[in-house]
Amino acid sequence: MNRVRLLVLNAALGALDYKLPEDTKVESGSVVIAPLGPRTVTGIVWDEGRLPGAEVDASKLRAIREVLPVPPLAEPLRRLIEWTADYYCAHLASVARMVLSSGGALGGPTTMTEYRLSGGTPERMTPQRAAAIEALDGEQATIRELAGTAGVSEGVLRGLVNQGVIEPVTVAIDRPYPPADPDFHQPALSSDQMDVAKTLVKAVEARAFEPFLLDGVTGSGKTETYFEPIAEAVRMGRQVLVLLPEIALTENFLHRFEQRFGTPPVLWHSSLKSTERRRAWRAISEGTAQVIVGARSALFLPYAKLGLIVVDEAHEISFKQDDGVRYNARDVSVMRARFEEIPVVLASATPALESLHMANTGTYTKLELPSRFGGAELPDIKLVDLTMEKPARGRWLSKPLIEGLEARLEAGEQSLLFLNRRGYAPLTLCRNCGHRFQCPNCSAWLVEHRLSARLACHHCGLETQPPETCPACGEADCLVACGPGVERIADEVAELFPEARVAVATSDTLGSPERAAEFIAHAEAKTIDVIVGTQLVTKGFHFPELTLVGVVDADLGLEGGDLRAAERTYQQVAQVAGRAGRGAKPGEVLIQTRHPEAPVIAALANGDRDAFYDAETDARRDAGAPPFGRWAAIILSSEDEKEAREAAVRLGDNRPHQDDLYILGPAPAPLALLRNRYRYRFLVNARRSANLQAVLNEWVGGQDYPPGVRVGIDIDPYSFV
Repeated sequence: MNRVRLLVLNAALGALDYKLPEDTKVESGSVVIAPLGPRTVTGIVWDEGRLPGAEVDASKLRAIREVLPVPPLAEPLRRLIEWTADYYCAHLASVARMVLSSGGALGGPTTMTEYRLSGGTPERMTPQRAAAIEALDGEQATIRELAGTAGVSEGVLRGLVNQGVIEPVTVAIDRPYPPADPDFHQPALSSDQMDVAKTLVKAVEARAFEPFLLDGVTGSGKTETYFEPIAEAVRMGRQVLVLLPEIALTENFLHRFEQRFGTPPVLWHSSLKSTERRRAWRAISEGTAQVIVGARSALFLPYAKLGLIVVDEAHEISFKQDDGVRYNARDVSVMRARFEEIPVVLASATPALESLHMANTGTYTKLELPSRFGGAELPDIKLVDLTMEKPARGRWLSKPLIEGLEARLEAGEQSLLFLNRRGYAPLTLCRNCGHRFQCPNCSAWLVEHRLSARLACHHCGLETQPPETCPACGEADCLVACGPGVERIADEVAELFPEARVAVATSDTLGSPERAAEFIAHAEAKTIDVIVGTQLVTKGFHFPELTLVGVVDADLGLEGGDLRAAERTYQQVAQVAGRAGRGAKPGEVLIQTRHPEAPVIAALANGDRDAFYDAETDARRDAGAPPFGRWAAIILSSEDEKEAREAAVRLGDNRPHQDDLYILGPAPAPLALLRNRYRYRFLVNARRSANLQAVLNEWVGGQDYPPGVRVGIDIDPYSFV
């Protein structure tokens, strides 16, 4: 064969045929550079017969230019790309781009210049130079990175380079990572942990596909338990992928991992510098990276010898991507494990209902850790009925919660207040004319953030300074904050307890691993008395002195049109409740609610998870909702509202009529304007008998749309805005 078919990384082009230069051999999965008109494109040599398209006459074929010096993508990964594109109604090229996500990694080995102290002294010592020399002892990095570490300008360091105090060092960008030692520290596990660990170790040794649901209560030691099969995979020379839902959780996990294995794992997330991404990508593709910890995008990296996948906090909606390829990393992890023929572990204290259903029907193997590690007890949970225990006017904390905070402060213990709402207030209006501050790009209110003195849109990212006068009526000093956000709760705590040390923990304040590490260090050192946080604090953190959790508004998640609202509320509140009493001291959870009779709230108060899941399962079965049926969302958008509406109406007029499909819409999406685009929405409810993807591809893909209209399909949607 002297011709190949390429999957090029441009969804508009489809598959392209090329010929091979003489004496050039490639195998399926090879990454190549090929000409396209006056430019070149990157492509992947695909398996013969698996990409549709008419065969081009051999005389018209152009030759590929170059085979890139990276290992070919293995067959299991190529099959995963095909499955993901098919299941989520996405372009193959869009999925393949996630695999080749580090353009710099596709070149050959290369070097870079880093700098370190030489041991010399400058001709003239200044306070800045002295501080830099002290801060950089033992450090080696680029000038920019060293300047950040030392807190000085790059000019100060370049002056030290010129005087020989700092010397250049040539290093290979792709230098190997320190190896993990599977026997560095052997923890003492409980009998329950040992039983689960042995089962998982045997699965790693068997090198066969087996999905596990690790269902353990908060504080049961799930992480230490799945470290054992990780250690076994490392002993066998296999790679391990651990997926975490939030980058802010990474630092806490790294500390525990290093204690167990003697060195940090290899990281993969969006905050990595390009050189770090290149180094990680190449080490992963060559098989020298042993344990990789990352966000959902790490799932598509080209592992050379993957032996185990672990999805921690597997219930988290952060694993669902809401733009581009709208995949759920939890579900795709199971499929990758199937193609790779390896075990996969979904770990959670509050599993997704779909995962529990798979375990109950025997598709997944369920492993349980029913009690907390070390004899710690689950916290005592109490409801605070806000219709009876009304907070003072302009306040949001009830008397029982205030008394609980006071008791913990007197005892020198820590408290956590949970409210899943960032900023100071969700709505700002003018007390004179009632003008509401709305995002000009979205049909959403601007959220006041007093810590940064900004009004912000949480959908498009727009930020603006609060005006001194109302833009509608011109009245000065008239802005009123309506409703609470975490910053407002923090202010209330500070007013009630001026001596308390309060920290706000949200994606705004813990937006990087470094900030998260600083927060964790302060909490563990007990320099924080009260943590006020969003869903970011509901998972992964372990503070032994935290004995009180207060849920400020348990009803918040039940509002709106979220079809998984009850399940999501249960998961969030149960997870944040699990932060209390994880050490030797007992914990207490106070849940403020106006609807104590709601099934999800009652289940939380009674600690009866099974009853809640049983009731929710019955409701899903009656509604034909997942896992008993399928959902899909279709969103059409345009900068022209009329164009979007008319396109949606035309699509609706051509809808398929099948007994096993129920199509709602079109209707304006709840978030009808997003980033200056008007949005119309369909919701499809399909029985399991329906070939949903085939129907959607034929129906949605068979229409003509104006150039300004974008159409997106979301299979198994988690966002309903």
